[in-house]
Amino acid sequence: MATFNWTISTTDYELSDGGVFTAHWRVNAEQTEGTGDDAVTYTATSYGTQGFTYDASSPDYTPYADLTEAQVLGWCWADGVDQDAIEASLQANIDAQITPTTGEGVPW
Repeated sequence: MATFNWTISTTDYELSDGGVFTAHWRVNAEQTEGTGDDAVTYTATSYGTQGFTYDASSPDYTPYADLTEAQVLGWCWADGVDQDAIEASLQANIDAQITPTTGEGVPW
C-alpha cells in the first residue's frame, strides 16, 4: 500500500483582505517493494487547484497570515477535491507499475 503526502504548493489571495480564493495542491504517492538491494520504489503524482468563496466578515474567517497547510487542505477536501478517489487512482497507477498488464514496443 502506498503512502500519500498531500501539500499545498501555493495559494492565490486578495491583497486587500487576505482572503484565499484558490489553493494549488499536490499529492505524491510512494510504495517500496522488496528489501535491501532488491528494493524498488514506485511513485505517482497528482496535482490540481481548488477555488473557494470566502467571507472576510465571517466569524470563521482566518487571516492569511494565520492559515495552516492542514486548514487549507481541509478546505480543498471539503470543497470538491475527492481525496479518496485521487488516492485510489494513484494506488491503481502504482499497482500497474508493479504488475503491468500492457506493454509497448515492436517485435523486431
